[in-house]
Amino acid sequence: QKVNESWNNLKAPTDQLYPWDLKSTYIKSPPFFDNLTMELQPTKSITDAYVLLNLGDSVTTDHISPAGNIARNSPAARYLTTRGLTPREFNSYGSRRGNDAIMARGTFANIRLFNKFINKQSPLTIHFPSNETLDIFDAAEKYQTEGHNLILLTGKEYGSGSSRDWAAKGPFLQGIKAVLAESYERIHRSNLVGMGIIPLQFLPGESAEVLGLTGRERYTILIPEEKDIRPGMNVEIKLDSGKTFEAIMRFDTDVELTYYRHGGILNYMIRKMAISC
Repeated sequence: QKVNESWNNLKAPTDQLYPWDLKSTYIKSPPFFDNLTMELQPTKSITDAYVLLNLGDSVTTDHISPAGNIARNSPAARYLTTRGLTPREFNSYGSRRGNDAIMARGTFANIRLFNKFINKQSPLTIHFPSNETLDIFDAAEKYQTEGHNLILLTGKEYGSGSSRDWAAKGPFLQGIKAVLAESYERIHRSNLVGMGIIPLQFLPGESAEVLGLTGRERYTILIPEEKDIRPGMNVEIKLDSGKTFEAIMRFDTDVELTYYRHGGILNYMIRKMAISC
């Protein structure tokens, strides 16, 4: 059907698969399905994890995945500069949600994020093996390169505010395996589960402060075998200091446990679609 000359002259691909433009800084093939196999991996404990961030109460999805302009001195800005862009062309995180490399670098890049390790509002943290103060993405990338597991330590109402899928996707790409919080915003907790990140919750009356946790410890979270996992069960957490305590594993339904076993809802859907083909 003819609409107008400009519309009719638009070039559109006819391939069955999307032809990714490797030069695009807006849309990029995401890594979520890299190395995905049809076989499920056995559940395993999270061993000797470092704490990437020690946060307080009411950390919002905008703290986690800001949508505003990309700061000139940020990891995302440095990435775009290497791609030949000038600061005038950086645009906002919200406009670049189709590029995982930028969104991962923008995770926790909010200048109003208060990290207790730094003791001020700043998108910085401490890389404990080297004791360096780094941009949060750079620290996370260094931990991953070194083969270390990562968790977050936080307070009440983690993930409050508007629902943003990148507030779960971004931490996943930074290598976050679990979040230990006093409480969660309902939808964000569900989104964490959907990305295969374990939402752990302190027992009633307990918190990082009550337990004397500084976040400088290394954490081993003992995950039971698959046959023994059930919704809302307690798991044991061991610190390198020898201290142990329990937390609630906030998989609230059997469906959420299924997503976790698959490594997240995306993997679950791909496997389900592959079986039905």
